Amino acid sequence: MIEIEKKDPQGLERMTAKERPFSKVNYYMMGVCLAMIIVGFMLISGGGSTVENGFNPEIFSTRRIVVGPAISFLGFVLMAFAIIYKPKSDK
Repeated sequence: MIEIEKKDPQGLERMTAKERPFSKVNYYMMGVCLAMIIVGFMLISGGGSTVENGFNPEIFSTRRIVVGPAISFLGFVLMAFAIIYKPKSDK
């Protein structure tokens, strides 16, 4: 079957859904991964010492050293998967 190219009013060719590099699923997955990366960096960040030249033991908390970096790293790894992922076609 011959496919007829669809053109919009300006005469530009429109891409069909099969020709696009990403699907809606890819964009949703990338959005979730971006949110994970942002949340991870928010967990890593934190306030400093309230006293000038004072030591704040909060900088060594588990949230800042383990949880935040783990969530960020997982977001980066899953982002690579979201870019590579090709959903199955209906045919």
